[in-house]
Amino acid sequence: MKGLRKYLTPFAPDQSGAVSVLYELGGILVICDAGGCVGNVCGFDEPRWFSRKSAIFSAGLRDMDAILGRDDRLVAKLTSAVEKLDVSFAAIIGTPVPAVIGTDYKALGRMTEKKTGLPVLTIDTNGMDLYDRGQEKAWLALFKKFVVDEMPVEKGRVGIIGATPQDLSDLSAGDQLRQIFAADGKKAVCYGMGDGLDAVKQAASAEYNLVVSPSALETAKYLQKQFGTPYVVGYPLVKNMLPDLYAEDPDFYRNMRIQDLAQGIHRLIRQHDLPRLMLQAFDVLPEMKLTPHRAWQRQVKGEVETIELENLVGRVSANMILPYPPGVPLLMPGEMITEESRAVLDFLLMLCSVGRHYPGFETDIHGAKRDDNGVYWVRVLK
Repeated sequence: MKGLRKYLTPFAPDQSGAVSVLYELGGILVICDAGGCVGNVCGFDEPRWFSRKSAIFSAGLRDMDAILGRDDRLVAKLTSAVEKLDVSFAAIIGTPVPAVIGTDYKALGRMTEKKTGLPVLTIDTNGMDLYDRGQEKAWLALFKKFVVDEMPVEKGRVGIIGATPQDLSDLSAGDQLRQIFAADGKKAVCYGMGDGLDAVKQAASAEYNLVVSPSALETAKYLQKQFGTPYVVGYPLVKNMLPDLYAEDPDFYRNMRIQDLAQGIHRLIRQHDLPRLMLQAFDVLPEMKLTPHRAWQRQVKGEVETIELENLVGRVSANMILPYPPGVPLLMPGEMITEESRAVLDFLLMLCSVGRHYPGFETDIHGAKRDDNGVYWVRVLK
């Protein structure tokens, strides 16, 4: 099954991604297919279709159209449709058919612009890549076509690139992003989700761009190169992306970007050199002072006390201590961590530190109890 996608179009393919970028911008979107791809886009891949219509059409290709490469018929159909619709641009979006017959998209775009008098985007999707690849092509084509002039930078204006329902899932994400920035006195422009083609044309006036999905990264780089607009990568709505984590400490996570969270945890891992610590912790053995049976008998008799985990060196453990993950015991009842096996304790303390810095990431350590202050306690023999 792993290799099946080499031969069958993946669900939410690249043409669906291209449509999601252009959906709200007021253009006519023509998918070069026989009709089935449009049905999938509107029926499955584009949730806005049920509440907000868009001018999405099928080219209605037939066998002989594909065989003979009758681009003139497509142009004629598109021109006829444009005469009946109030649209600002046209987009021709590829599928496996034009990919197989080698359609010349540049020539097709020039022909269509000449006949319709509209700006035309050609997106050479092939129906065999995933939606993010189609989004990447559509974002770049859109901004290259419509952002042509340098403009004075508007202080506080933030361009949000990469927002589509396929990535963010929440149809209100654009409104929420605008509200977050408005609370800081900034004006967020969420291209393609609430903000239309006029906003795209003014993209060069943004103070900086916020890239909220990988598919928009190349476009942000292009805008930086062409107009000097800096960009940052991230997504501020932790509440939407990780609701259970947000609920752990709403005040802590309210204004945190996903990228900040990931980078913070990554810094902790690098600071403590987690791969080395893990290797050393499982490469040394604590010293056995008693068999597990004898340690258990001592515990039954009440010959135990509770100490903080960080004070475990030189004390005989009363319980098995097992961090999960990875779910492998590091210390058995009757064993003692010495200076020679201190790597075991260092590894455990590193795991605990992540939870202290980031609520919701507390490590589950069997044999240790975590109190309300985030301190781990263990039972040892007296």
